[in-house]
Amino acid sequence: MNEVVTALSASRRRAVSVAICLAAILLISLVAAIMAGPVDISASQVWHVLRSGGDTSTPHATIIWALRTPRALLAAAVGAGLALAGVILQALVRNVLADPYIIGVNSGASCGAAIAITMGASAGLGLQGSAFVGAALASALVFAIARGVGRMTSTRLLMAGVAVGYALSALTSFLVFAADTAEASRSVMFWLLGSLGLAAWGPQLTATGVVVVLAATLTAGLGPRIDALASGDETALTLGINPDRLRAGLLAVVCVVVGTVVAMAGSIGFIGLVIPHLARRLVGSAHRFVVPVAALLGAILLLWADVVARVVLAPQEVPIGIITAIVGAPFLLLLVRKMHA
Repeated sequence: MNEVVTALSASRRRAVSVAICLAAILLISLVAAIMAGPVDISASQVWHVLRSGGDTSTPHATIIWALRTPRALLAAAVGAGLALAGVILQALVRNVLADPYIIGVNSGASCGAAIAITMGASAGLGLQGSAFVGAALASALVFAIARGVGRMTSTRLLMAGVAVGYALSALTSFLVFAADTAEASRSVMFWLLGSLGLAAWGPQLTATGVVVVLAATLTAGLGPRIDALASGDETALTLGINPDRLRAGLLAVVCVVVGTVVAMAGSIGFIGLVIPHLARRLVGSAHRFVVPVAALLGAILLLWADVVARVVLAPQEVPIGIITAIVGAPFLLLLVRKMHA
């Protein structure tokens, strides 16, 4: 018994240490992301503008406060949200290759956005609203199919998500093909590859941050229950946990998070697939530790991916999904190699 308590204490200390280090790296990354860009900005200028609470008296101050700061905050929130969704889904379907794409929510949001762009309704909140509605409808459809007339098992949820995702991806491709203008097709494709160009101060940015923080807090609090669910329905039932109810609740959390972040930043891959693996390697498999570490890692990775996207072909911006794929694919292959070593 004492050995178990000692092991838990050691795991907790390690997780706290890793989280503190990652939080420090995240703060440094936020400042670096605000500094980076076609216009050179120093750390002292960033500090002065942020300390003044929105000074826009100079061109540099306007760039810092109106453009780069909300973009950096959105990148951190989106990265954390995608990583969090990946952690939940991999436990939910008991599949280490699960990510937000696999349950069709990402495809639903992309389809909704494509409809808004091709129909000329992307002004104002039209794009984000359509993407969120698409994610919600896709989630409801996946849930209805997975629930069916029996229990909502992991396999049934996985198969329903894949089927809905493929169908909505096909519809999105058709919309791109049938678009009236080349500009509309290019806009859809750029958005599908991910972009933080819509970042701005306002309720959308606040809502994204609040959703991600609340979801991370709730998921970390449910950590032991998620551990039981990841071990199998039999284990969960033995511990007095209703797996169907927990699975439905977690799926709702994932749908809200993914719908929110995809509506703000487009479809960004590999964050939700790769980051959970890295988090588990750092702090073990206990989800109360994995969740905060994964969120911090996701925020850091997407911040730096956005920096590269903005500067590699400046002043032209590269879709951020391309950068995450370039980084994520080799990293995933490395993880696969280590798993079979």
